[in-house]
Amino acid sequence: MRITIIEDDDRVARALVTVLTQSGFEVNRMATAAEAVRAEPSDVVLVDLGLPDGDGLDLIRRLRDRPETAVIAVTARSEEHERVRGLRAGADDYIVKPFGIPELLARIEAVLRRTRAHRALRPEDEPLVLGPMRIVVGTREVTVGGAGVTLTRKEFELLLLLARRSPNVVSREAILDQVWGATWEASSRTLDTHIAAVRHKLGPQVPIRTVHGVGYRLAP
Repeated sequence: MRITIIEDDDRVARALVTVLTQSGFEVNRMATAAEAVRAEPSDVVLVDLGLPDGDGLDLIRRLRDRPETAVIAVTARSEEHERVRGLRAGADDYIVKPFGIPELLARIEAVLRRTRAHRALRPEDEPLVLGPMRIVVGTREVTVGGAGVTLTRKEFELLLLLARRSPNVVSREAILDQVWGATWEASSRTLDTHIAAVRHKLGPQVPIRTVHGVGYRLAP
């Protein structure tokens, strides 16, 4: 299981990395929200709410776009209204500093149980089939004509958006907003680069059509 720690306090982060690694988890530590947004998905993300480059609540809202990831808010804010804000922002659980390691491990185990149950029931595990292409959202697997296609996280999200809207056109603005987020400084050049990469990986069997002046549509 992979856990990502988003914590700017080096002392706290080192302690968490040590304990969680000893508990058998694969651990990745980041210090800013910007790093976290670009990171590969994890099974669990521990988010400190007082990050140097933004409110941790905003990051939690962004992470909610990753249904396979459980989010635990880790903070010194103990007031009830702060806990409520964290949960309403999308955190699966909330733990207040200082906390004991047994409590943290128990909370991680609890959110993992809920996430596994959700994965077992959710419709995303049903494959999305368009022509020769098959997408399994829950495992992020893509095949074309039975052959596996390896995509980055953003490439997968871009393809999934186009596939779910197929055969309709998706505007460039909608893609930038939904894949990179309204607050993310993604340029048109970024989108063009990702479209070109996905086209190359899918090949001619699954064409992504350009609708000039509007956007793109997937037309397998």
